[in-house]
Amino acid sequence: MSGRRIFAAPARRAAIPPYVWMVLFFLVPFGFVLKISLSQTVIAQPPYLPVFGLSEGIAGLKASFAALSLDNFRLLVSDNLYLASYLRSVLVAVVSTLILLAVGYPIAYGMARLPRRWQGIAMMLVIVPFWTSFLIRIYAWINILQHDGLLNKVLLALHIVSTPVVWLSTDSAMYLGIVYSYLPFMILPLYATLAKQDPSLIEAAADLGVSRIDAFWLVTVPLSWRGVGAGALLCFIPIMGEFVIPDLLAGSNALMIGQTLWLEFFTNKDWPVASATAIVLLGLLLVPLLVYDRLQRRHLEAR
Repeated sequence: MSGRRIFAAPARRAAIPPYVWMVLFFLVPFGFVLKISLSQTVIAQPPYLPVFGLSEGIAGLKASFAALSLDNFRLLVSDNLYLASYLRSVLVAVVSTLILLAVGYPIAYGMARLPRRWQGIAMMLVIVPFWTSFLIRIYAWINILQHDGLLNKVLLALHIVSTPVVWLSTDSAMYLGIVYSYLPFMILPLYATLAKQDPSLIEAAADLGVSRIDAFWLVTVPLSWRGVGAGALLCFIPIMGEFVIPDLLAGSNALMIGQTLWLEFFTNKDWPVASATAIVLLGLLLVPLLVYDRLQRRHLEAR
């Protein structure tokens, strides 16, 4: 009996629990959300119709399925509020991801070039501050950025500004909070990729007359694209649905889609529209995942 056949059955059995987990805790809840997104809003408990039940038999189930519609998705397309929320979320996620890449890449590169005994310490310095509660860290930024906060006191003491600057409730404060909160998610994949690169490749480039800067752009950066892609996805996807940071640090003149979801669920009690909003958001987030998967497959085929 071949080794492949010996390990085939145990490998299949080991794969069953993850698939069961995905079905129970992803596909089943997704099915409920999809059904609610096709329902109509009512003032009742639960706040939507139709409600599936077995008491009315097959005829009742057929009538319930017939009552489902795409009206909520049509509303999302026709209402500028939702379109603006989606566009703002995409813009904020793209800009934040680019800032995180610009900040995180040099840090990860420096960590990867440290002596081996210092790399673990550098990694701990990146991770340890984020063991503190997420909300506590965001509220700390509120205290720092407020009108009489630490930042304005330092700027006034150094005579950089003559009057306190308005930092809080601005997009700048929001981007600062997002970059601060998601920086480890960018640094760690980049560090894992850069630390595995063979230093002899840079030496070979230098032997061929390539400068250190050109070697960085021609050798290091192309070989780290997987870390860049992984870090970008780890940051872009949760930032798209971010609620806490924009709600606490940004102004209220433009909402991100996470804030719109919160308002529809908990303020307007419009579960069908909120569910449709979440479904569309999930569809948008699948696009970068599919692009990344396609690029990975092309890279493997090229090898």
